[in-house]
Amino acid sequence: MSIADNLKQYKNEVESDGVKLIAVSKTQPVESILEAYNAGQRIFGENLVQEMVEKQAQLPADIEWHLIGHLQTNKVKYIAPFVQLIHGVDSIKLLQEINKQAAKHNRIIDCLLQVYIADEDTKFGLGFDEVVELLRDETYPELKNIRIVGLMGIATNTKNEKQIAIEFHELKVFFDGIKVSFFRKDEAFKEISTGMSADYKIAIEEGSTMVRIGSSIFGKRVIKHFKSNISAN
Repeated sequence: MSIADNLKQYKNEVESDGVKLIAVSKTQPVESILEAYNAGQRIFGENLVQEMVEKQAQLPADIEWHLIGHLQTNKVKYIAPFVQLIHGVDSIKLLQEINKQAAKHNRIIDCLLQVYIADEDTKFGLGFDEVVELLRDETYPELKNIRIVGLMGIATNTKNEKQIAIEFHELKVFFDGIKVSFFRKDEAFKEISTGMSADYKIAIEEGSTMVRIGSSIFGKRVIKHFKSNISAN
């Protein structure tokens, strides 16, 4: 099946439930993204800053770019002019940098707090208590150029669907609590980003509002090393 056919299948299934489909285009060539765009897709997710910057410059301006991978503070400035949503915010320091760079472009950048829900070692993600601590940080109310619109989580990489469902369910319960405690009057706080190709159906059942699907749409990923003009500093 073509990219357009794959995309149509997922859009019909996912969007009929009111869930946003993020086409994960990392390592995919511009031509493949354009095929998905021409088939009606507008939201694309990348996990590397330099790759997203390069593609954004070559593709239609109305694409909504989501940064779904871990974001280093020294790379925020490169995506601040255009990124629509940053999924993996895992520290007040990163949030402060996003705010700083967004202000330079007179923008408000939407962010999701990444919550650690998997039963496996990972470098990234906030514990439930750390999310509360971040939202209570005295500097948080001063950040006028960011907007926290929800939470993101990645389930354990396992075939145990019951465990995956429990992890997604716990995040939804936590989301509901955070909504009441910190965002009761904020209509923008409504997103739960969980679910990928292998577990998106479970994620939707457990309250996900956006799912990230890549290889099932685009086919096997093309491994390409993007030459970056972005320095490490």
